Amino acid sequence: MFQTYEATLDFLYENLPMFQRVGASAIKPDLTNTLVLCERLGNPQHKFKSIHVGGTNGKGSSSHMLASILQSAGYRTGLYTSPHLKSFTERIKIDGKEVSKDFVISFVNKIYGTIQTLKPSFFEITVAMTFDHFASEEVDIAVVEVGLGGRLDSTNVITPELSLITNIGWDHMDLLGDSLEKIAAEKAGIIKPGVPVVISERQTEVEEIFQAKAKAMNAPLSFASDSFHASLKSENGIVSFDIFERDNPLFEKLTLPLQATYQTKNIAGIVNAVEILRSRGWKISKEQMRSGLQDVISQTGLKGRWQILDRKPLLVCDTGHNLDGMKEVLRQISIQSFEKLFFVFGMVKGKDISSILELLPKNAFYFFCEAKIPRAMSALSLSQQALNYDLAGDVVPDVNDAIREARKRANINDMIFIGGSTYVVAEIDSL
Repeated sequence: MFQTYEATLDFLYENLPMFQRVGASAIKPDLTNTLVLCERLGNPQHKFKSIHVGGTNGKGSSSHMLASILQSAGYRTGLYTSPHLKSFTERIKIDGKEVSKDFVISFVNKIYGTIQTLKPSFFEITVAMTFDHFASEEVDIAVVEVGLGGRLDSTNVITPELSLITNIGWDHMDLLGDSLEKIAAEKAGIIKPGVPVVISERQTEVEEIFQAKAKAMNAPLSFASDSFHASLKSENGIVSFDIFERDNPLFEKLTLPLQATYQTKNIAGIVNAVEILRSRGWKISKEQMRSGLQDVISQTGLKGRWQILDRKPLLVCDTGHNLDGMKEVLRQISIQSFEKLFFVFGMVKGKDISSILELLPKNAFYFFCEAKIPRAMSALSLSQQALNYDLAGDVVPDVNDAIREARKRANINDMIFIGGSTYVVAEIDSL
């Protein structure tokens, strides 16, 4: 059996199909394995309260902000997110503290026989490990982020206090469907009988999908953007948010460590979700909400969401990687002050590469790179495709070498953006 954390992780990475490494072939499109694993563990998913968070963009940020608010309210709070950026243990946290390496070892040893016979995916094992950890540590509540889709995602064996679905956009079309309606239907699969569901943003293309599913499940439905909205101001490069319930101010001059303008979409859903939790007996004050939002990074360890790594030159990374995510990143870049713009940019295979390249600014200089995973698009191939969109630059495959080259080229008044893929951001040494 396994004695070290390194040997345990090697076993998980090398023997179980992992989406991060191999893509769609790692997906097992049903809940059978997860249900079997949970039953062997005594069904830990039924032993703690939870909030289920799905959507295309914003579900990671929303999950972290909700967890931080619950922590500020004094609840022992679990948080499950994926993928990790630096360490596997980032995926599973309680009150911001990552799961111990000893627990990972003991869990894999405990169910080693089941792994050998069942042959689950990496994600299925991780979800089962998460639920076992939360149950054994007796969390008051856990925020559980959907991995991919919703209906057939391994996390979809919980019955939560509340479901939150952020915006619907184009991503993983090969797995979820070739229309926003089909993608929304998969996301709506987390709606449970009688469980309130909050949709962060009313989108006319897909609102009927959620209305029909909620009606079928007799689940109370709220479109957060109907009742809540956030406006922002930027002064000296610092963004502050005013949050309103209809015309009534809830928070003024709220300075978040998550400075991206796209958080305005997420905040509406988060505030609506908290209001529903309060109506269900959870004690969360307005000041605890403010504290949780302002302290989200220090309390949860969130990384990679418009994260400022340096000021001179301005060095920023963001994990936005699909069409809608990149639109929001570019909107954020447009409000920055700089002389020249540099991109350290890489993508994975299977994305809508041409649509994203078409969006990118032609007046920027690019350092095309690639993450060290099998799914990464080669930096050379990406640069060749970029030429078709008048995007000029150099090929520097290693992410950190590319950052160093960008720093050499930039002066203190310039901006360097690092992104295009979660896995590019994950390899930043200084993250």
